[in-house]
Amino acid sequence: MKNKIILILSLLFMVVLGFYGQHWVAQTSTSQSKIQNSRMTPVIFIPGSSATVNRFDNLLSTINANGQTHSILKVQVNQDGALVYHGSINANDRQPFIIIGFQNNKDGYSNIKKQTQWLTSALNSLQERYHFRTFAAVGHSNGGLIWTDFLEKYYDSNTFSIPTLMTLGSPFNFSETSLQRRTEMLKDFIQGNNKLPSNLAMYSVAGTEDYTDDGIVPIQSVTAGKYIYQKKVKSYTQITVTGDNAQHSSLPDNPEVVKIIQSNVLSPLSRRDRR
Repeated sequence: MKNKIILILSLLFMVVLGFYGQHWVAQTSTSQSKIQNSRMTPVIFIPGSSATVNRFDNLLSTINANGQTHSILKVQVNQDGALVYHGSINANDRQPFIIIGFQNNKDGYSNIKKQTQWLTSALNSLQERYHFRTFAAVGHSNGGLIWTDFLEKYYDSNTFSIPTLMTLGSPFNFSETSLQRRTEMLKDFIQGNNKLPSNLAMYSVAGTEDYTDDGIVPIQSVTAGKYIYQKKVKSYTQITVTGDNAQHSSLPDNPEVVKIIQSNVLSPLSRRDRR
């Protein structure tokens, strides 16, 4: 009798397991189908240290005022991993702007590693919600370092496709003015650069007040990015911006930077979407 009961319970368990397994497979297949067929190709921005999700407000307002209007969604990742959303994405918007910021936005390599983990979780949650696969990436200051860390440690071409990365004033060697003194972070990035996606177009924008720095970041630190990206990705382009609003904190608002983003990030993404 006891063996009979065990047999019946085992059969019931297998039936229930099979039902929920089939349901899970169906849900997963539907989700993957939506992602693969998605026409949404957002541009995802990450601000630098001490900056919030409002960091790019002037930049995005300028872009929206001079052409196609893009939805703006801001996502703050709290220290416990919870996501706080501000704004929304219009149903028919194929190229929305998404800003991902962090409650803990402090500087330092150890913190950049934490922020990269939070970014990865946020991207997975955003994909589950909006079903996109392809997106362009923009990072100001430490935001470019977080993108670099993500591409080397967490990027999976089966999950996402990132055709373009643009960094603005990113200090790949922190405050060092000599490439003979490479920081631990720069050494790690160079050592891990074989994992960078080979089909990536990378643009590194530097701002200068006097051709030595942008008031905070030495230009040598920005150009150190070439040791990470050159000959590892499809293309690496270094651009230097001078004049008004070329200071580090003002770089995203520089009129020349706006044009650079429009021509090298938005336009290629739009052409890709029309294929």
